[in-house]
Amino acid sequence: MEQMPSNDPIMESKPGPAGWFQVWVTALTKPNEQTFIDLTESPNATSKTAFIWVFIAGTIASVFQSILQAIYAATGTTPQLPIPGLEEYTQSVGTGSVGSALIGICFSPIAGVIAVLFFALFVAVIQWVAKLFGGSGTFDKMTYAFAAISVPFTLISAVLTLFNAIPYVGLCTGLISFGVGIYALVLQVMAVKGVNRFGWGQAIGSIFIPWLVILLFCCCIVFGLSMLLGPVIGDVFQGMQFAP
Repeated sequence: MEQMPSNDPIMESKPGPAGWFQVWVTALTKPNEQTFIDLTESPNATSKTAFIWVFIAGTIASVFQSILQAIYAATGTTPQLPIPGLEEYTQSVGTGSVGSALIGICFSPIAGVIAVLFFALFVAVIQWVAKLFGGSGTFDKMTYAFAAISVPFTLISAVLTLFNAIPYVGLCTGLISFGVGIYALVLQVMAVKGVNRFGWGQAIGSIFIPWLVILLFCCCIVFGLSMLLGPVIGDVFQGMQFAP
C-alpha cells in the first residue's frame, strides 16, 4: 500500500519579534554552516529585515551606553564623555548626568542609522570578496545571516556594559565580551561558507582580507601623518627643551 503524502503545512518562522527571536536563537545555538543555509533559504531572509534588526540593536546599544555614562558621571568614577556642540544643552537639563543621559537617549536613533550604514558597507565588502573566491551567495542572504549573528550579540554586549560601572565586575564582563566576540567571528565564517557554498579557506579569506585591508589602510594613514607632522612635533619638543 502506497503511503499518502502528508497535507500538513510546512512550519515557517513567524514574522515579528517572536519569529526574529527564533532565528537569533537558531543562529547562536546551532553553530554549523547548514544552519545558515536553512535560515537564508527562508522567504523572510531579506536585507530589509536585517537592517531593521541592526537599527533596533544599534539604538538600544546607544541607550544603554548613555545610561552607563550617566552612572559614571553621577558616581564620579570616570570623566563624562562630552557631546560636541551640545554641552550647553547637556548642562541646562537637570543635573549633568541626567541631562547627558536624556540627550544620548534622544539621539540614539541616529546611532541606529549609523550602525545600519556601517553594517551594510561591511557585509557588502565581505560578499564582494566572497564573489571573487567564486561564492554563489547574495547580498540579501549575507546581510540576513550576519544580522542573525551580530544583533543578539550586540544586545548581549549592551547589557553587559552596564556592569562595567561595578568595580571588578567590569573586568569579568570584559572577558565575557571578548569570548563572545570570538564566538561571533566563528559563526560569521560559518555563515559566509554556508551562504556562498565554498570551502573553509575561501570563507576565512572573505572575512579576514577586508580587515587586513582596513588595518593596512589605517597604518598607511598613521605613517603618512607621522611623516607630515613629525618635523612640527620635533620643533615643538625642541622649543620646550630650550625654553627658559
